[in-house]
Amino acid sequence: MAARKRYAVVGTGSRAERHIHAIAVEHADTCELVAFADVNHTRMAVHNARLAELGVEPVPTYDADDFLKMLEDQRVDVVVVTTVDRHHMTYIVEALDAGRDVVTEKPMTTDVPSAGKIMDAVHRNDGNVTVTFNYRYNPIHEQVKQLLKDGAVGEIGSVHFEWLLDTRHGADYFRRWHRDKANSGGLMVHKATHHFDLLNWWVDSIPETVYAHGRLFFYGEENGKRHGNWRDYDRVHGNEAAADDPFAMKLEENEWLRKLYLDAEHEDGYHRDQNPFAPGVSIEDDMSVIVRYASGANLTYHLTAYSPWEGYRLMVNGSKGRLELEVVENSWVSSQNPTVHGVNANPEEGWATLSVQRLFHQREYIPLEYDRDGHGGADKRMVDALYGTDQEDPLGRRATHHDGALSLLTGFAANRSFETGEPVRVVDVLDLR
Repeated sequence: MAARKRYAVVGTGSRAERHIHAIAVEHADTCELVAFADVNHTRMAVHNARLAELGVEPVPTYDADDFLKMLEDQRVDVVVVTTVDRHHMTYIVEALDAGRDVVTEKPMTTDVPSAGKIMDAVHRNDGNVTVTFNYRYNPIHEQVKQLLKDGAVGEIGSVHFEWLLDTRHGADYFRRWHRDKANSGGLMVHKATHHFDLLNWWVDSIPETVYAHGRLFFYGEENGKRHGNWRDYDRVHGNEAAADDPFAMKLEENEWLRKLYLDAEHEDGYHRDQNPFAPGVSIEDDMSVIVRYASGANLTYHLTAYSPWEGYRLMVNGSKGRLELEVVENSWVSSQNPTVHGVNANPEEGWATLSVQRLFHQREYIPLEYDRDGHGGADKRMVDALYGTDQEDPLGRRATHHDGALSLLTGFAANRSFETGEPVRVVDVLDLR
């Protein structure tokens, strides 16, 4: 039997949970979880307590400043990076320079200089970076990829992609560290990176020119007062003004979030339950983007973070016909706790349709494959591919540092276009040639 790879996780917030369980429990035959690193020791202890409940031996914990010491002490093979986005680059580069491979949550990083440092470190060390784009592993998205690859609509001429975040999920980006663009790059980077990666993958091309408009329309103090959603509090816990607020996240009502965040505040002062209508929001919530791809295809994209329902629409027009996908998400798609993704905020029943209509033919509805696990089965399929035994990957689902950078280019260019009001050539943002 081949030796198990030794994994360490840096950053132990909620995003780490799925990776930890996959490594330590689901794929313990091929993986060994050997350490945690974080600035918050309470949070690492919570994950170790969960492992103990599952019959798994707790792992050593390290302060984030002792990251390199951890790599040596625990003979780490692969580092899993699940920190605040703006810190990704530091750990990715240090791990690569120490001769380790990396699995990182998306986005790979948040700004152009950091992306360049990661690319340099990969080339300098001949390193391996995998970006966890779980949407590639959604069975429906795989079906779209296969249909387009097989020429179902011929040569792709244009694409429209609309993504709607409801008022529970969308608001969550304005309750936590994501609300500061310095931390997350804004939704064009943190969230839309997922979508731009999917589009690059589906269209099988790279972006060349981006033109975008974005604004903060719904969240933030001024908008909250204008639209009647403002309440006079900074964070929910301990504030009576939040008692009847439908946008309030009550951490004490969820045991896992209470342990992971509320009980850990004394170490780093981080508040997971901030008011999305309080001052300090520097990201946009309504964004429109036009992209010209190297293939000649055109994309129109829109992201709304304050919709009454959650889901997305995709339309692909080609030389031989048109593909349409519409998905309304609810608890059947996501395993996220209702504290974050509340059914009251998204009352629609979950459903999805995929169709292809070839020129001069009737529309054909495609039978769909999906399940009720996280993100339509994508989360389980992704961690199985990342941490299980080697599998064939004919659709190229596993995303590299190059894919991670390409997904960022549209978001970086869109953010620049927001500022200048002008189209932006991607090559002027980050040259990957």
